[in-house]
Amino acid sequence: MSELSITEVDLHAYVDGQLAVERMVEVEKYLTLHPDEAARLEVYRAQNAELRRIFNPVLHEPVPLRFKWIKLLSHVRNWGIHRIAASLAIAFVSGSAGWFLHGSNEIEGPAPQQLAAQQNFATSTAGFVHQAAIAHVVYSPDIRRPVEIGADQEDQLVAWLSKRLGSKIRPPKLGKIGFELIGGRLLPGESGPVAQFMYNDATGQRMTLYVSNEQVQNKDTAFRFTQDGPVNVFYWIDGKFGYAISSGIDKGRLATVANSVYEQMEASK
Repeated sequence: MSELSITEVDLHAYVDGQLAVERMVEVEKYLTLHPDEAARLEVYRAQNAELRRIFNPVLHEPVPLRFKWIKLLSHVRNWGIHRIAASLAIAFVSGSAGWFLHGSNEIEGPAPQQLAAQQNFATSTAGFVHQAAIAHVVYSPDIRRPVEIGADQEDQLVAWLSKRLGSKIRPPKLGKIGFELIGGRLLPGESGPVAQFMYNDATGQRMTLYVSNEQVQNKDTAFRFTQDGPVNVFYWIDGKFGYAISSGIDKGRLATVANSVYEQMEASK
């Protein structure tokens, strides 16, 4: 069997445990001859394990009562009733966004105005914050290529990300509080590109700053904190931009980082 017959698809299937026994043996022989590839697959395997550790517990959480409306929609057959069901579905999505950020603090029995404000904020930021946490979990453990452009090419990184996001964006300087820039990458958002900057400290602890320009509908600029699995996240909205700072460090230290980032972003306007 030629080495060239081992494809990237085979390698990913191997990591996911989806290969037939015969093919798995061939891949393992290939990996013994290519230790760099074996090390790369170990990183992918660690990422998979971390994602399962974070999100598998969600499968055992009780389903919110409002989600059960979906079963009712499946029984609707009349076109006129479908129109009503569509309205219910829209209300359902707005209400369920708060559950999606189930790590945030909840307030019992808010007034109608407060409830509407909370739902509007949760709807517009739930995906943004969750994507920031996912991006942190996926890329921060990567040993070989955690970023697309390194800090040694910061000017190129700034020019590239600024062009794609349509606004000048420069990574904040965090050396005084113990974090040095590794570099950054471009990622897909819900309707356009987003930027991720990555930092680490002297112990190797990594922190990411996720910047989205998709927040034009959100007028709530509050500084907020949530947890997504083991990831702590501080986030805020400034005009059309949303900023999310993610890391496994404790809330107090992450707050110090978030304040420094916020101050530098305000000063750069």
